[in-house]
Amino acid sequence: MKEFEKLGMSKGLIDVLEKMRIEAPSEIQAKAIPLVLAGKDIIGGSATGSGKTLVFSSAIIENLKPNNSVQALILEPTRELAEQVADAIKKFSNYKKLNVLPIYGGVDIERQIRKLAVADIIVGTPGRIIDHINRRTLRLDEVKFLVLDEVDRMFDMGFHIDVEKIIKECPEKRQTMLFSATISSDIDYLAQKYTKNPVEVAVESYVDATKLKQRYYDVDGHLKFSLLVHLLEKEKSDLVMVFCSTRRNVDFVAGNLIRKSIKAKAIHGGLNQSKRTKVLEEFHGKGVGVLVCTDVAARGLDIKLVSHVYNYDLPKTSDEYIHRIGRTARAGKEGKAISLLCNRDYENFGNILKDEKIKITLIQTPWIKKLETISEERPRRNFRGDNQRDNFRRGSKQESSRGRPQGFRDKPKKDYSRGNPRQNSRKNNSGVGKRRY
Repeated sequence: MKEFEKLGMSKGLIDVLEKMRIEAPSEIQAKAIPLVLAGKDIIGGSATGSGKTLVFSSAIIENLKPNNSVQALILEPTRELAEQVADAIKKFSNYKKLNVLPIYGGVDIERQIRKLAVADIIVGTPGRIIDHINRRTLRLDEVKFLVLDEVDRMFDMGFHIDVEKIIKECPEKRQTMLFSATISSDIDYLAQKYTKNPVEVAVESYVDATKLKQRYYDVDGHLKFSLLVHLLEKEKSDLVMVFCSTRRNVDFVAGNLIRKSIKAKAIHGGLNQSKRTKVLEEFHGKGVGVLVCTDVAARGLDIKLVSHVYNYDLPKTSDEYIHRIGRTARAGKEGKAISLLCNRDYENFGNILKDEKIKITLIQTPWIKKLETISEERPRRNFRGDNQRDNFRRGSKQESSRGRPQGFRDKPKKDYSRGNPRQNSRKNNSGVGKRRY
């Protein structure tokens, strides 16, 4: 623990870290903690899981005392991240008894309002923070520390205006810390406008080829899911993350994995907060072995013991690819990142390979039997009265050439050009809805 002492931390915080078995600082911690303890504004370039929560927490915890007013505000892009960071700060600040409150949407706002009266530190999402500001249930005029975490992701999610509005509610005399995996022009603009003489601290994102094996398979699109199941059954794994590009694909993959008796759960922005929290608890508790997710839902979640990352859909950029595969091969352990390519992934794969540091090995696709899958689409209306939910197939013979289920008749269009509109509509649409064989 001498390394933390050299960074300038107090004995109380060091004792907490020792109990949590955090023995040595990470690269971002070693570089940034002395600066934040000295009161500097910083711009931190660091990926998820690098330990940046302790960086900004150290300055906040060491300088605050409980006084039942909001003295520190940390903005996070997602509800899961807000909960995760709030829990970490509670543990770090246990010896000082600071009141830490996560604030996000999807839960009872009245309950949050009652807890705000005694909160010292707030960790929240921009949308719900704005809600409280508009309701005048949250005042930020006593904020001494402002942290914008995962700024690039917040901007990707469209929170530019909300973030600036929140910053303007805070006093000018404060310490500001910005953290982002990538430093874009938007973040430069934010730093120039709202920080004072910031110090930039960057930690290079890289993949340790000695610990992480990167592989890819080139497979026909109709066999991609079958190959995923084959690999999940054959590969010896601990926890597994499967990334998809859309919510629809997440539901499709997770639903069909469950039908193949594989313990999988889906997580994406379409789930309410209680369901998302429950899924993460099951995954952390090893009740679920496979987490199928979108980038937005998974961004920033510090999930340990992930042995395999599968790219069911390829991301568009090398940065996104690195964020995904960085979930595994942590803390000196080995991991595998496996990408499943079909023709629709070639363009994205080419973009990823433009980064010369990324080396992915082609593996010959084994012989696999095509597995039957069921679409996660909502069933379309069926006027014959029977439920075809499980039998529905997009493009099956049960659809007409117009893409509608058999028996479906379009509502006749009215033609008021001449004569009786009712008669004309019948005449002009007499062929609509006929079954074709």
